[in-house]
Amino acid sequence: METKRTNKNVLVKGIKNLGICLVLMFLGPTLLHLAFSNQDKSTYLLILIIAITACLAAIFFLFRGIYIIVQSLFQD
Repeated sequence: METKRTNKNVLVKGIKNLGICLVLMFLGPTLLHLAFSNQDKSTYLLILIIAITACLAAIFFLFRGIYIIVQSLFQD
């Protein structure tokens, strides 16, 4: 009887996604704070859009990374 093993390549891919998420989790709120503290500047709207996109991307990469890690552990 063969024991099930974790697919290490898929696990590394999931951990990379969580690493990207970690970077975006710090970058998004930092840019959001910069945007709201400089509302009188001309680049306010551009930085705000980039910050909101980074926050949404962090949420996406978090769920995607967890999904990939679970796939690597419980794959058939």
